[in-house]
Amino acid sequence: MTNKPNALRRLTISAVSAVVGFALSSSIASAVDLTVYTAVEAEDLKKYAARFNEDHPDINIKWVRDSTGIVTAKLLAEKDNPQADVIWGLAATSLLLMKGEGMLEPYAPAGLDKLNPKFVDKDDPPYWTGMDAWVAAICVNTVEAEKLGLPMPTSWKDLTKPEFKGHVAMPNPNSSGTGFLDVSSWLQIFGEQDGWAFMDALHENIDHYTHSGSKPCKQAARGEVAVGVSFAFRGAKSKAEGAPLEIIIPSEGIGWDMEATAIVKGTDNMEAAKKLVDWSISEKANMMYNEGYAVIGIQALAQPVEHFPDNIPQSMIDNDFEWAASNRKAILAEWQKRYDSKSEPKS
Repeated sequence: MTNKPNALRRLTISAVSAVVGFALSSSIASAVDLTVYTAVEAEDLKKYAARFNEDHPDINIKWVRDSTGIVTAKLLAEKDNPQADVIWGLAATSLLLMKGEGMLEPYAPAGLDKLNPKFVDKDDPPYWTGMDAWVAAICVNTVEAEKLGLPMPTSWKDLTKPEFKGHVAMPNPNSSGTGFLDVSSWLQIFGEQDGWAFMDALHENIDHYTHSGSKPCKQAARGEVAVGVSFAFRGAKSKAEGAPLEIIIPSEGIGWDMEATAIVKGTDNMEAAKKLVDWSISEKANMMYNEGYAVIGIQALAQPVEHFPDNIPQSMIDNDFEWAASNRKAILAEWQKRYDSKSEPKS
């Protein structure tokens, strides 16, 4: 008699375990794999997925990551046979290009009214929504600059002075979204004729063009080059890690672009895609973006970011994204013809 309750208890535990095991295996089996194309910095992708999965453990993000230009080219090449479900973290100018090609699915995510209107596509419903803004900046290695006798630049045009010859790196705009925002903003700041004249003079001082927007600042942080034309987020991060960097916001103003999100037209995982886009503009997501970016979609939530210059918001030019997107192909072709001879080999 005394063994029956124990036997019954073992049977009950086994039954419960079987049910739990079945539930877990069913949950795993029913998880949706969502292919997400991105140009978000590689070291941040685990954080993005982990934070999202805290709220949506049933959706598994499969990242496809590269620099902006390469992701943009890949998406355009796949236009007739799309492989991505969602784009989470790509330049708004790239998404405007894809919108024009009919590649995006319009969707108004929950909480849209909280976003800064500049971070929302003009159509209703919108084809894309913004996450955060990354802004151009000059990263100067103070140790190398002193060693070489270089003055601290305060403007873009300072980089064309003879003493900077061979000491500047910047991103190739065909590969890098940062490079494209630099070039398109210079054409807006100086005008087309003077913009190309400025880039001709800058090219004389360029040591090399990289295929990554963050690489020039990383190289400056390591002392491999004295001056890196990059973006403020990368400079602030490297400075926080102890690099001897000065982050300069040039006096003429700075180009900027948004990391933005969109659903790829034709996805077979529409409900999961919508959940990700909803989450991408949530307060939780915006606070996550603010860990690295000073300007975010819900700016009321933004806290100061360590090592970011204070004058960023007022230095951001009135960027004409539509113009940049519609002229992108011609701008890149002209840049390639003039300056590509100094580009690093593609890995």
